[in-house]
Amino acid sequence: MRRLTKNHINELTYEIIGAAIEVHKQMGPGLLEKIYEACMIRELNLMNIKVKSQESIPIVYKGVELDIDIRFDLLVDDCIIVELKSVKEMIPLFDAQVISYANLKRVPKSILINFNCVNIFKEGQKTFVNELFYTLPDK
Repeated sequence: MRRLTKNHINELTYEIIGAAIEVHKQMGPGLLEKIYEACMIRELNLMNIKVKSQESIPIVYKGVELDIDIRFDLLVDDCIIVELKSVKEMIPLFDAQVISYANLKRVPKSILINFNCVNIFKEGQKTFVNELFYTLPDK
């Protein structure tokens, strides 16, 4: 496993967005989110990038783990949460969701990707940096 650094996180972010662009190029817009999720998993696997999907995020409130089941779409290399959408309009709630998932999983970065767009790079993705990112070494 690579050492967790800002450079690694930034390179991985670039690779994830590249994978999303490839999936979008192959599949186009307008499909269900679960199709894009399966395609993203396949694309990341082809790139030899470790990915987990639909794992539960534990919710701890005042020291007690609650019996609530929330799940992230993708966790890439155990350090970046990727939340996938296929919607006509992105809303601020989606930003809050992916930021909260990153905070709960204690990962340094998260990416929100909407496949229902013309251009993933220009309009279909947003990257969020968690405060943990700033504590990582550069190299």
